[in-house]
Amino acid sequence: MKRILVIEDDAFMARAISLILTRQGHEVTLAAGSTEALHQFNQHHFDLILTDIMLPFSSGLDLINEFKQRETDRETPVIVVSSVTNEKTMQYAFYLGADDYLKKPFTPGELVSRANRLMRRA
Repeated sequence: MKRILVIEDDAFMARAISLILTRQGHEVTLAAGSTEALHQFNQHHFDLILTDIMLPFSSGLDLINEFKQRETDRETPVIVVSSVTNEKTMQYAFYLGADDYLKKPFTPGELVSRANRLMRRA
């Protein structure tokens, strides 16, 4: 069982992602924003982080930067799950250390495949 942190402020989307991943046998922790995400990240080790870009009070890009700055956690894979699809934003997410970028809407199979691929690599 892998531990996954899902950072998503849309409650419906967060529940959908959680359901998809828990059905695969993973333990999912939800965070609705950056403060809660950082708290969870400081308290637990995660095998994968999924983050939206548009979050209250902070950006998912800021969180990626924060996660990847920590030496002990910089190898934790990060998938951006967002409806923001402009090329500059995507390139910047990869520059900051994102490992994948999944555009909303997505299929459950696509989410599972990408998540499993990154967790096997890590």
